[in-house]
Amino acid sequence: MSATTGRFLGLLDSFERGLERAVNGAFAKTFRSGLQPVEVTSALRRELDTRAVVVARDRILVPNKFTVLLSPADYGAMSEVGPSLIDEFMLQVERHAIAQRYSFAGGISIELKPDEKLAEGVVGINSVSVKGAVSWTPVLEIDGTMHQLAGARTIIGRGSEADITVDDTGISRKHVEILWDGKRAQARDLGSTNGSKLNGAKLAKAPLEPDSVIEIGRTKIVFRVLAQSADSAATNVVSDRGRGEQ
Repeated sequence: MSATTGRFLGLLDSFERGLERAVNGAFAKTFRSGLQPVEVTSALRRELDTRAVVVARDRILVPNKFTVLLSPADYGAMSEVGPSLIDEFMLQVERHAIAQRYSFAGGISIELKPDEKLAEGVVGINSVSVKGAVSWTPVLEIDGTMHQLAGARTIIGRGSEADITVDDTGISRKHVEILWDGKRAQARDLGSTNGSKLNGAKLAKAPLEPDSVIEIGRTKIVFRVLAQSADSAATNVVSDRGRGEQ
């Protein structure tokens, strides 16, 4: 192994350890014992690596549809979290694919299923490559929680009239808005008292790229875009609406 290759692998290991810390941090309060989300993330990454196929000099194809098999107890615990946990798994799969320069045939789909044959703590992964339409799903990560954008315009602030309410005294009632046209996003400060920052620079109005960080008050907001399969994206929207109407 060359010194250059060794340094690259070292950086990759650090990158993946960072992902594991992120997953554990986001759901640590929910999963105090039993199977941890990071163990599912690790299993999904291993599945990508194991099933990777070189189809051209610059293209390595990996599965994009995953079924995560869990014991009934582990399935019950993870199902309680809802779509936000699936979004987190999808984000980690996307990041690993980017780091390894993998390609998908279509949008990513991840489904959890109980399996009576599995003992607690054991994860099984089934995966296939499915060509299909991609739905770009924008989400905001705030204090370890994923929020799907409310629509074409999402307002974030401290007041009850905001679409996403953040408990931070340094934030105005209507502080910042995110605009989404289905493919691209834009962030705009709404004349807040303390102002906003985008990737460390003062924000008035600017395009919002994936993994950008918005700072308002003492709160950091990370903008993500998930490349979901069209079918799984529709299912998540229905699930979110169903919970809200109960």
